[in-house]
Parts: sequence; structure tokens; C-alpha cells
Amino acid sequence: MTLQDLAKIMRENGVCGAGGAGFPSYAKLNDKADTIILNCAECEPLLRLHRQMLEKYSYEILTALDTVAEAVGADNIVIAVKRSYKDAIASVESNLASFKKARIGYLPEAYPSGDEVVTIYETTGRVIKPGKLPITEGVIVFNVETMYNTYNALSNIPVTEKYVTVTGAVKNPVTVKVPLGTDFNTLIELAGGATIEDYAIINGGPMTGGLAGKFELVTKTSNAVIVLPSDHYIVEKRKTRDSISLKRAMASCCQCRTCTDLCPRNLLGHPIDPANFMKSASSGNAKDIKTFLDTFSCCSCGVCELYACRQELSPRSLIASYKAGLRANGVTMPADMEYENVSADRPYRIVPMGRLISRIGLKPYNKPAPLDEKEVLPEILKIKLSQHIGAPAKALVSKGDKVTKGQILAASDADKLGLNIHCPMDGTVRDINDTFITVIRG
Repeated sequence: MTLQDLAKIMRENGVCGAGGAGFPSYAKLNDKADTIILNCAECEPLLRLHRQMLEKYSYEILTALDTVAEAVGADNIVIAVKRSYKDAIASVESNLASFKKARIGYLPEAYPSGDEVVTIYETTGRVIKPGKLPITEGVIVFNVETMYNTYNALSNIPVTEKYVTVTGAVKNPVTVKVPLGTDFNTLIELAGGATIEDYAIINGGPMTGGLAGKFELVTKTSNAVIVLPSDHYIVEKRKTRDSISLKRAMASCCQCRTCTDLCPRNLLGHPIDPANFMKSASSGNAKDIKTFLDTFSCCSCGVCELYACRQELSPRSLIASYKAGLRANGVTMPADMEYENVSADRPYRIVPMGRLISRIGLKPYNKPAPLDEKEVLPEILKIKLSQHIGAPAKALVSKGDKVTKGQILAASDADKLGLNIHCPMDGTVRDINDTFITVIRG
């Protein structure tokens, strides 16, 4: 299969990164790649879906990876996985004989092993320079569900469902497969309901996810719904205003530099320096321009904020706010950011996953969330028109139309970065607005 043919299939069937920002996967294909990496780090605490999918669908996922490698002309496929995912590893090993280009690359039991830059270094020894894409080092990275969706797309089965781990303060933590447009309240019910009355919801992982309401909607990038007490440390951090965080930094940042010492990107030689940033931001010193420009190399993993700082300050949140301000004023990442060699101290400064889970108060919730793929068909789905990086899709249906599962509901312009959006179930279009299309069942 040619690169162009595969790109067309992925675009038409709506395949994007099934996590993170949702970059359209067809746009990653590049004939300069010599290595394709499958990221099964399961980077965030409490999440389970990637290792579960790799265990159950290793042949399908390896087939998709092999197809991608053939299309771009890559000679190497690396399955990046932690040694503790024994069932997933056994499943992959049972199929490796059929895929000569593939090998397993082991990741440390540390956070954030799934950060793309970290994954590439751990499995290939290559360092992605600040501000550069993996393809500059001949690498393309896909996550597990993205490759499963690609396998389906090869049979013209579009993306209409999403695997989501539902965990935390719920009766029965579970990983479910639900139609796009399902609300979070339905997910919590599928997990037996919340075990506490006063709770908050984290959309995504506990380190990088944001607060969400019960009626937030599942999209192509939804990976987890985590129910936590409303006064939990992680929830309180999300609620804190930047103005308060800055004042606290002014009052109590002692410049111990632990945030920088443990920063995963800094340890790989990137110029991000949270300690210097906190010093400049809290003192009101805007003359040190480089310190603020260096924030563009922050990956927002949250190590500095949720693990390193013993005074519970918020470097990550403040850095994100400053970056947003720079972009709003037309400032972009410098083309050639300075970088250093990988730190010799890096092996001694990675963050063990078990210690992280304990430190951020998640040990009581670190429980199995078994995969349950029974069909879920809500009465109403609200399918968002923007579920990926790029231009939102434009509706191709009208109010009152009868629609079927897999039908294209909306599409992006052919000359713009974007994807098709497909109907997750048979039904009728009840409403259309600029944000979503509402479909009622039957």
C-alpha cells in the first residue's frame, strides 16, 4: 500500500491520535521515517486501556503497524511497553514471528515514560531536539488505540467508538467501549456509580487531565474519567487560580531547584528550567526573555507541580498560562532553541510510578479496571464537530435526517488539516449547532 493510499484511508475513516490533542494520523505519515514506535507506556497513573487493548488485539495492532511501515518505507517497528504489562507482552510475543520488522522496547516503570520525547529516547536512544517533531530523527509514534482504529479503517470501518477507563471513587472501576458523544455521567453509571456524594471529575489522566462536568462528552481523544473527592489534592490544584499561585510563589518559592532537577525534558537536554521561570515570574523580572521563551519546551507533564515541589507551588500551571499569553501576543517558539546533552544524572532522577501514585494520593484508587466491551447505546448522543487538531468538521446532514452507524455526519475541507466525523449509531438527527450534532436512537 502506498503512503498516499493509506493517508486517504485514515483521513476518510476519521483516524486521529486517540489521546492528547488528537493530531490527524494521516498527517504523520512521512517517507523519511525509518522507525515506527507503538506507545504503550500507559503513561498516566490509574489508566488501563492501552495495555488491555494490546493484550486482546496484538495481531490487529501489529498488522496496522506493519502496514504503516510498508507505506512509509520504515524498516523498524518498536513496541514500547513496560515490563510489568506481562499479559500484553505475552500477547505481542505470540505474534512477533509474523512481523519481522517488529521488536519489543522496554520502558522504565516511571513517569512520564509515555511522553513522546521520552519514549523515543528510551527505546531508540535518539533525542528529539527542542521544538522539533519526531520525524526529524526518523521516527513516527502512534498510540495503541490509534493503530487499532487504523486496522479497522483498512476494512473501511470508521472511528465511531472510544475506549475509556472509568476509575477512582466508583463502585466498579472498568474500561468500557462507548459511542462517541456519550456523556460522562453514563460512564460513571457503567462503573456502578460514584461511591461518594461530593465528587469532582478529571477528564484524562490525573497528571495532565482537566476538571470536567457530568455532561461532558466522549470524543476521539477521551482516555479516562476519574472520579475523586472534591477536596482531593489533585482537584484542589486544578481549582487554584493563577493569580493565587503566583502570589504563593512570590511568598514561598525557596529556589531549591528540585522542579528543574526532576524535569523530564530538562534531563534530556531541553532548555526548560522551571526554577528559573519561577524566580523570574515571581519577582516580576521580565528582562530575562530567554527564561520565558524556554517555556515553549515544557511538555506540561506536571512532575514539577504535583511531585517535585514540597511547598505545593504550581510551576506547570503558571508556565502554561505564560505560554498562552506569549502565543496570544504573536510570540512563537524560537526556530533553533539551545539544547544540551542528556544529563548524566538522569537515571537517578526519574520518577518511579509507585512513588508518584502514593505522593499524589491515588493509592486507594489504584485498582484493576477490567475491559468490558458489551454494547452501549445511549438514547441520545451529542457528537462534537471538533475532536482533533485542525479545522472543525462541517455538518453534511440536516435536522430530521435518518442516519446509520458509520455514515459521515460531518467532513473537513479537503485542503485543510482535518477529519471526517461518523455517526456512532442508527438514529435521527435531532439538532445541529456549531459545536455538536445531536442524534437520538432509533
